Amino acid sequence: MAAGISIKKFWKNANFRLKAGLFGTAFFLFLGYVVYYFPHDNPILFYTHTPRLLPNSVNWLGTTTLGQDIFWLLIESIHNSLTIGLIVATIGTVVGVFVGLLAGFTGGTVDRVLSVVTDTFIVIPSLPILILMASLMRGSATTIMMALVLSMFAWAWPSRQIRSMALSMKERDFIHTAWFSGEGTVQVIATEILPYALTWSLSNFMNATLVAIAAESGLAVLGLSPANLVSLGNMIQWARDRNAIFAEQWFWIGSPIVATVLLFIFLFLLITGYNDYLSMKRGR
Repeated sequence: MAAGISIKKFWKNANFRLKAGLFGTAFFLFLGYVVYYFPHDNPILFYTHTPRLLPNSVNWLGTTTLGQDIFWLLIESIHNSLTIGLIVATIGTVVGVFVGLLAGFTGGTVDRVLSVVTDTFIVIPSLPILILMASLMRGSATTIMMALVLSMFAWAWPSRQIRSMALSMKERDFIHTAWFSGEGTVQVIATEILPYALTWSLSNFMNATLVAIAAESGLAVLGLSPANLVSLGNMIQWARDRNAIFAEQWFWIGSPIVATVLLFIFLFLLITGYNDYLSMKRGR
């Protein structure tokens, strides 16, 4: 009952952007993790359908010049792009929060070492390294491997921000009270500080998901994403390679572009709407 009341209260106070972002993101999650498991032919295999079909009752978005079903190829792409984004966001947020809290509350040598490592990952240009690693893995990388590569640069900035938060909260009275009562550093972090960091962590998680999907899509459009990875960016790249525009196969190249744009818009609305919702709550 209490949970139902909390949900109703949240929905009543949520702004339009937050509601639109929730609906849109939930729709893509439904496509990527529910529709994805519906029975269908493997969309990667060539000539499972007649090539260059227009949308019909069987092939809802038509087929490619290689006889692939565009609709199921799009669903596969959404699934893998979302998986990459969620894995990168999870690793980046968890590692960033842990390292930031540890550096801020431990202090001393540990703080200095972790700060140097964090600053190094922040200032290193990630794009050349991602291009190099993507080139080395081209044709052999899996979805998980691509996500781990992108995760290398997803934790540093959250760590920096959480460390600043930890340093400011470290001097507050309730933290000193917890220490005087015999609680250790890890216990203080877990019970006293982490609850305050959770709302920020959720916002960072959504933002990291958006950044990770954008990074992978950018590499794919440049032709640097693993060739065997079915993603929104690679679907666009494959359509370009096969001259889908000149062949007037608009659904082939248009569907992943529209899906990518809509996904970015919904995630952006979700992030900004959630931040505005938190600001409204703090102002009350």
